[in-house]
Amino acid sequence: ACVREKEGLLTLVKDAWLVCQEPDCGRKYPIKDDIPVMLIDEGDKWVAVSVEDLPIPPPGD
Repeated sequence: ACVREKEGLLTLVKDAWLVCQEPDCGRKYPIKDDIPVMLIDEGDKWVAVSVEDLPIPPPGD
């Protein structure tokens, strides 16, 4: 489930992102070194980015 939307179903996208499917959410959480980064701040960074435009691999910090 999405960290922000407790009921939000997450879908694996491009084997590198978990994307919340709740209509009012749209947060996207990167998977780095096989570990999902499930932080609200991280998901917030990618809300405005379309799924098609998500970078592969997700950028490192």
